[in-house]
Amino acid sequence: MTKLWLGLFLVGLAISAGAQNIDPNSHVGPNTYQGDDDEKPWQELEIEVSAFPKKENLVEFYVSAVTTNKYLIDASTLAVGADGVVRYVLVVQTSGGATNVSFEGMHCKEMRWKHYATGRSDGTWSKSRAARIDWRPIENKPVNRHHAALSRDLFCPMGNAIFTADEGRNALRLGKHPNSN
Repeated sequence: MTKLWLGLFLVGLAISAGAQNIDPNSHVGPNTYQGDDDEKPWQELEIEVSAFPKKENLVEFYVSAVTTNKYLIDASTLAVGADGVVRYVLVVQTSGGATNVSFEGMHCKEMRWKHYATGRSDGTWSKSRAARIDWRPIENKPVNRHHAALSRDLFCPMGNAIFTADEGRNALRLGKHPNSN
């Protein structure tokens, strides 16, 4: 009977030891699990304000049939950071003749956007004081829905950030990302 218990004990040890064997291709160690990469807290990159927009680089995008403003992205400023944030320069030309320029970022995974800086008429930037913390939700409202249009139609197809700036420029050129809803 003792030999039987000893045999069962040794089998249990062998099974336990086998469970510790790690597939070298799985990138999972004995003290981790598959979801570890997803569990790391997201951290935004430190960024520099983009170049000021040039008229020849502006690409208009569709926002809605009821808007009287023109919405444009400077395609040369479009960038996708290693933090998953799509950054761009937005130009809004109002029907009254005013032009608003802003440097912004869009965190597709969280469906939020951030204002980094406002363009001045002399071609310089005024950094936003709230840029360090102020991520705002992207809302699909009837008025000022340009962030919703950018995220849904161009830069965040199916809720995921574009992979490259060229992918975003292609979506702007087409007027819609091929994978958007």
